[in-house]
Amino acid sequence: MMTEDRLRELYGDAQASAQKKVIDHIDVHVRRFLEACPFAVLATSDGDSLDLSPKGDPPGFIVVEDTKTIVVPDRPGNNRLDGMLNILSHPRVALLLLIPTVRETVRINGTAKIVDDEDVTARHALNGRVPKTVLRIHVEEVMTHCGKSALRSGLWDPNSWPTERPVANQSEILRDHTMLDMEILSDAEIEKRYRSML
Repeated sequence: MMTEDRLRELYGDAQASAQKKVIDHIDVHVRRFLEACPFAVLATSDGDSLDLSPKGDPPGFIVVEDTKTIVVPDRPGNNRLDGMLNILSHPRVALLLLIPTVRETVRINGTAKIVDDEDVTARHALNGRVPKTVLRIHVEEVMTHCGKSALRSGLWDPNSWPTERPVANQSEILRDHTMLDMEILSDAEIEKRYRSML
């Protein structure tokens, strides 16, 4: 059976910089990262199960209200509300921030509150569409991660990217997963629907 002692025996102690890199606020470097970030993954939990939800908008869509508070607007989606329902019962969340071509990532842990105040949501309109809610996250931990995983994966290296889509399109996957009698849409039709719902 694996134990903490066994893990330490296998891996050794964390480097001093790794142990001390966690801060409890948004500093100038993390603010700049947020200003350039167009994509994040939000992790939530109901205390038992976990959920990951991609979030994306033009760079700077995650707004810094102050050094302890960030705001993430909620855009149109599938209305399952998995993450939001999790937050109602278990408000602790985590965000992983990614910037294309930047190998390093930033992680933010905190406590989220769902806000539907019209004055707040109006400040986060995009293309004339006001989000129904925003997440206001009280920042508790912030840390950067080195770029080793991006380097190993070739994530931002165009030479490592597939020349053709390596998986079925979303329409075919959705039909097979749901077992519903659905029309298979072309990639162009899917793109058109995506654009109309932005």
